[in-house]
Amino acid sequence: MKWNEVKVETASEAVEAVANILMEAGASGVAIEDSLDIENFQSDAYGEILDKETITSLTEGAYVAAYFPETIFLPEILPWIQEHIAKLPDFGLAIGKNEVTVSEVAEENWATAWKKYYHPVRISRYLTIVPSWEEYTPQHADEKIITLDPGMAFGTGTHPTTRLTLQALEVALHGGETVLDVGTGSGVLSIASKYLGATDVHAFDLDEVAVRAAQENMDLNEVAKDVKVSANDLLKNIDIEADIIVANILADIILWMIPDAWRLLKKTGTLIVSGIIEDKKQLVIDAMEEQGFEVDQIFQQKDWYAIMLKKPEDE
Repeated sequence: MKWNEVKVETASEAVEAVANILMEAGASGVAIEDSLDIENFQSDAYGEILDKETITSLTEGAYVAAYFPETIFLPEILPWIQEHIAKLPDFGLAIGKNEVTVSEVAEENWATAWKKYYHPVRISRYLTIVPSWEEYTPQHADEKIITLDPGMAFGTGTHPTTRLTLQALEVALHGGETVLDVGTGSGVLSIASKYLGATDVHAFDLDEVAVRAAQENMDLNEVAKDVKVSANDLLKNIDIEADIIVANILADIILWMIPDAWRLLKKTGTLIVSGIIEDKKQLVIDAMEEQGFEVDQIFQQKDWYAIMLKKPEDE
């Protein structure tokens, strides 16, 4: 069988959204080549985590490549893909050049082509993300290994928004908490929550493809096998009282879930939101404070932000 590669040149901040659109269109896998990832890798405080030979020639922006079997008639789905990517600026995401190219890929090449970009990544002092096909030996006794298969998931956990959220979870989790993970994607935040001591974790995603991918990644990690993964539209109709709610999604979507997050969080509970660019930061903070949340900490990496908020004891 032959495969068709649909490659989108976009802005770094849009890679996860573009990957999601391509998977919804029926792609059998995605590969992300992001100039910001390489920059982050090169300057990472925990040592070299990327083979020099894999460094991209990109100086800005990113490529998101998706692979479709030849049985899928691309002229029918390309307009849908382009239309949905064109709408991303409505959600505050720049899409850069937004150039789409199509090429043919041999069967023996497509399934492993994207693997060269994914290697063990030390995210924080305690958390390291390791692709499922890589062998890795922990460097110290406290290191927690999150095993992911990013081929069918949504990112490898190396995007700045995910890193910031994981760092916030390290601060917020002390053990025994109930966590709601909204827009779970690959499931990396749920797995990390379990490693960091959460007792009860529920992961939600609107996309059935993401739900399946997240469940597969839970199964790869013994610590996360009891995480409950299900399809849901944000926190609508959920009635689980939580100590921590975490959402690494678009800023405009975060605004929609604020009332439900307030409803479900226990007093003194913590809300962690990420996926927020500079232009949207104050908008999110204002909406949160209007609801009654208090800003606890703000985490920043370049132009990306994660915000940790508290529900006060006296509402």
